[in-house]
Amino acid sequence: MEKNTQQLSFSAISVSKRKLKNEFFDQMNQLLDWTAMDAEIRKHYSKGFSVAGRPSYSGLLLFKMSLLQTWYGLSDYEIEERVNDSLSFMKFLGLTLEDDVPDHSVLSRFRTALTQKDAYEKLLANINGQLEAKGVLLKKGAIVDASITDSPRKPRGKKEYEVVEDRKEELGTSLSGQEPAVTQTVLAVKTQSHVDIQGAWIKKAGKLRFGYKKHIATDDQGLIRAVVTTAANESDIVHLEDVITKAGIEKGSRVRADKGYSSESNRSYLKNNGLKDGIMYKAVRNKPLTGHQQKFNKIVSQTRFKVERTLGGITRWFKTGITRYLGKAKTHTQHLMEAIAYNLYRSPGIVVSNAILAIK
Repeated sequence: MEKNTQQLSFSAISVSKRKLKNEFFDQMNQLLDWTAMDAEIRKHYSKGFSVAGRPSYSGLLLFKMSLLQTWYGLSDYEIEERVNDSLSFMKFLGLTLEDDVPDHSVLSRFRTALTQKDAYEKLLANINGQLEAKGVLLKKGAIVDASITDSPRKPRGKKEYEVVEDRKEELGTSLSGQEPAVTQTVLAVKTQSHVDIQGAWIKKAGKLRFGYKKHIATDDQGLIRAVVTTAANESDIVHLEDVITKAGIEKGSRVRADKGYSSESNRSYLKNNGLKDGIMYKAVRNKPLTGHQQKFNKIVSQTRFKVERTLGGITRWFKTGITRYLGKAKTHTQHLMEAIAYNLYRSPGIVVSNAILAIK
């Protein structure tokens, strides 16, 4: 009797998980116009059709597989296996048990083709446009921050490399607003074929790290509007303009950022472009913050934390924070897919919240 009870309980858990998956996938189908996404993908990927015009693996199918891969933190090999084993995955992809599942090499070639054409930027813009139209993504306001994506393909061996120390606050800032470079030598590698030569070293919180930096701009809810990818040693302070320009927020919006972005050039950029300055003030040597500046920082921090929640959520939910691919271009693709997956993952909850507020 006890054995039967355990079997029933395990079965109930399995059914419950399947129900949650199906509910989420149904929400995605209600939220997105997949026809519009298919049209956008076809502009950049037409290998899903033979010379005779017979459909093979469509770009939309492969993009949906990429979404599942990102949501569940799977490799190309793992997503192929999961689709073969999961009825809910097959249903989301529009496949039946009789259909062949694209193998890992097809998915890899699809990603490479779209990366070479900068298509993922356009896919993020398409999805964000749909979310804006539904009132999910806010058009005003932006919060900026950056995080490091570590690369396992770091140099090994004995060679000297320059290391930039991230946000060394006590040194103050230079006239350009750039953090003064702090360098040291590290034991690192003779270049080998597997090493990601486009990554870079950085020292953060006393720890040496190698890889890339992801600069993002979110709306005031934490949904991602824009992504910029650089080598890890590039300073946050010089990329605020890049990511805000790409975000395309409305004039009059307030841009919030921590004190790592505090510079005269950044404040001038916001003012000259009709944006409100929400950059926290930074104390420098022999010049402590005034009472007004301290109060201002506290007010900004009450909203700015949402971008940190976004970065943390991506790492926890999608098992990321490490590069899956080699090179800056494909790492940028990874960052963009994470942004798309995150925005979609949070959207159903925001739709419900908006509906409740509308009733009240």
